[in-house]
Amino acid sequence: MQREILPMSAADWPAVRAIYEQGIATGNATFEKSVPAWETWDTAHLPHCRLVAHSAGEVLAWAALSPVSSRCVYAGVAQVSIYVAARARGRGIGLALLSALVEASERASIWTLQAGIFPENAASLELFRKAGFRVLGTRERLGQMDGCWRDVVLMERRSLVAGV
Repeated sequence: MQREILPMSAADWPAVRAIYEQGIATGNATFEKSVPAWETWDTAHLPHCRLVAHSAGEVLAWAALSPVSSRCVYAGVAQVSIYVAARARGRGIGLALLSALVEASERASIWTLQAGIFPENAASLELFRKAGFRVLGTRERLGQMDGCWRDVVLMERRSLVAGV
């Protein structure tokens, strides 16, 4: 499958939103119950390090970073979001996109990337491992979803380029 990784634009939002909705529907991608409006999503994510994977002009996956804190000491630490369309999973698009996001983050002087993943989401845990993330631990009963407590595996990747 021929694919291209490009910066995300506002014009990509309808496709990004649809892929995000697919992830929410799995019940194992996020605590979110619905996709926010573009303006809310845009404000919550860093203006740089937003990428989409295209194939034949169609968005198949997206990835973006959000700050973990507004404190200046954490300016180089960001939270990763990555979602792959159901029809594109298992084709290496996620790893290509996450690898490109890591490179973009290092160019933007981000020294630590972190991700919180439900332990039931084996595919995401493996994707992040392949991209050089390590498991820091499991945050037990971190939040409730549909009345059930959910654990979250905390993963991290420390740059060997930025912040050294």
